[in-house]
Amino acid sequence: MEQIIAILARELSRKPEHIQNVITLMDEGNTIPFIARYRKEMHGAMDDTALRTLETRLGYLRNLQTRREEVKSSIENQGKLTEDLIRAIDAAQTLAEVEDLYRPYKQKRRTRGSMAREKGLESLAQAIFAQDGKDPAELAKDYVNQEKGVNSIEEALAGASDIIAEDLSDDPGIRKELRTLMNRRAVLVSKAADPDQDSVYKLYYDFNSPISRLQGHQILALNRGEKEGFLKITVTLPGNEGAALVCRMALKPTFQVSAFVKAAAEDAYDRLIAPSVERETRSELTEMAAKGAIHNFALNLKPLLMQPPIKGFVTMGLDPGYRNGCKVAVVDATGKVLDTAVVYPTFSERKKQEAIGILSGLMRRHGVRHIAIGNGTASRETEAMAVELLRSFPEAGYAMVNEAGASVYSASPLAAEEFPDFDVNLRSAVSIARRLQDPLAELVKIDPKAIGVGQYQHDCPQKELDAALNAVVEDCVNAVGVDLNTASQSLLKQVSGLTAATAKNIVTYREENGAFTSRTQIKKVPKLGPKAFQQCAGFLRVPESKEILDNTAVHPESYAAAGKLLELCGYSKKDIPGNLADLPARMEKLGLEALARECGVGSPTLLDIAKELQKPGRDPRDELPKPILRKDVLEMKDLKPGMVLSGTVRNVIDFGVFVDIGVHQDGLVHISQVANRRLKHPSEAVQVGDVVKVMVLDVDEKRKRISLTMKGVPKE
Repeated sequence: MEQIIAILARELSRKPEHIQNVITLMDEGNTIPFIARYRKEMHGAMDDTALRTLETRLGYLRNLQTRREEVKSSIENQGKLTEDLIRAIDAAQTLAEVEDLYRPYKQKRRTRGSMAREKGLESLAQAIFAQDGKDPAELAKDYVNQEKGVNSIEEALAGASDIIAEDLSDDPGIRKELRTLMNRRAVLVSKAADPDQDSVYKLYYDFNSPISRLQGHQILALNRGEKEGFLKITVTLPGNEGAALVCRMALKPTFQVSAFVKAAAEDAYDRLIAPSVERETRSELTEMAAKGAIHNFALNLKPLLMQPPIKGFVTMGLDPGYRNGCKVAVVDATGKVLDTAVVYPTFSERKKQEAIGILSGLMRRHGVRHIAIGNGTASRETEAMAVELLRSFPEAGYAMVNEAGASVYSASPLAAEEFPDFDVNLRSAVSIARRLQDPLAELVKIDPKAIGVGQYQHDCPQKELDAALNAVVEDCVNAVGVDLNTASQSLLKQVSGLTAATAKNIVTYREENGAFTSRTQIKKVPKLGPKAFQQCAGFLRVPESKEILDNTAVHPESYAAAGKLLELCGYSKKDIPGNLADLPARMEKLGLEALARECGVGSPTLLDIAKELQKPGRDPRDELPKPILRKDVLEMKDLKPGMVLSGTVRNVIDFGVFVDIGVHQDGLVHISQVANRRLKHPSEAVQVGDVVKVMVLDVDEKRKRISLTMKGVPKE
């Protein structure tokens, strides 16, 4: 464990004691959000991202250590474990290196080499490989033995060659050197399976690139094209570099090179090593690309979930459609459904005016202030209708809402349980309205993969993708906090320390006993024990509680410290929140370290407490720019090069940024047009949900493509 701690401390640039503390906390069952928020003194205030990186790397290093022990045990059982081998296995830094060392001792199916060994030719192979100048044919004479199936000198030599080739293929040193050479010099070549067949992979019909320069999105696209039968892909070394490396490591530096061993080495490379190393290289490329895609998805998901809510307003959700009409749901400020309808604005002008009349009635009856329009099929026509409708309601506005995943939610058992009497399409309209009101509370009901901000997510390992995205959802929910009396089961189960079962029990308890009046009351919820309470309490808010700290992120274990801080600074709880403007100044005057000692907590925790006392019930999302509410509509034909528009970033991928500029088709800002500096990835400059200014470069109505730039355009 000391070695693992040292590696993590070096890689993460953290103190070993902090790494040790985090590992202990994790092993004790504490969650990442709890450790990040409430144990800062123990780990030097690492954030949740750093802690999750540590968690992932810790898992890999522990698996590596376990595999080392398994390999040593297996070789020892064969009676072949030496001190040198033990040292080599213990020094291996990757699972691939461990497997290379284990390769010669691994049980194999019958091969040409193993059959030659069965014929007693191993000592002949060793004698020839010694390369001491003796003629291989002379050495082979003594191994002709018809009883063992060696009928001639040629057969003996062929068997010896097979053994040498297999031994060279199993040599960990050769494989390590070759892997390094492949990473540095190998070239991926892609050709069309049928050059005359049209497909989305035409870009790769005659494509080659050094693997060191391949982008993640290219690797995943190439893999998919190959899987679908459009592409044929190879990874090779230029010239004869691979075979030359094997020969160089196999041949003794003598005056006369052994032609026999050279031929065996070339055979080893061509027949055994090259196909294996190519598979490994392709696998490593895919793994690297998948990691990048998962990281990018997680990077996009967080700002999408953390989009500022538009609270306190009655909202109308419109789920556009042609044949089945536009589904309508009106929800109150808390998301409760007030009314539903179905209108048919795309059928005819008469039907559109009829729809406007129905929607006008709903807006007047319920005091609708915002309209959320799904951005799917028929959204352009629905948006045009909404603009006409809003001419009679100047105080209202509309926003286009990404409806990705709404249909997944509406057809789910969760939606059926929430709205058993609603048609599937009406559930989508409710979801769209709520997405504008509180994106996080609504999007947690949907599988993160269905939210639509990723790239090639279906080509990634689903277990790793789910783990990464669920971690983002968990971090976002806990960063915001959850109202114990209004949160859905879907939202509650993302809270640190809670499970689907305890979340359901909380909702059931709430329904049977009424609203919670304090945090401590959740201890009465069945199956919610002391450990779960410790992990979840700080992330739950109870606005109805007489204890004002119950509506803050101050953990109950720190209530005494909060009270002491107020007392030392000359306040009481009655001063929360309105009279604490000069709390930071008083703390500075008294000295942070001295105050922390008096209060019995560390300085980071005390600063967090002070921040919460000044703004109880605060929502960190409120500090971000609000979504754009529009009153007019643009069409592609209205766009002209040079126009400057405000837009919302919808997706950030390897090669650029998609921006909603109020036109049905999102525009693309190529990575080269995102900033005035060179970017490795667009996420260095923007993130999902950002409100940005862009200039139109080009509009291709036929192909429905809009090219945009952010260069030289002032930011919002």
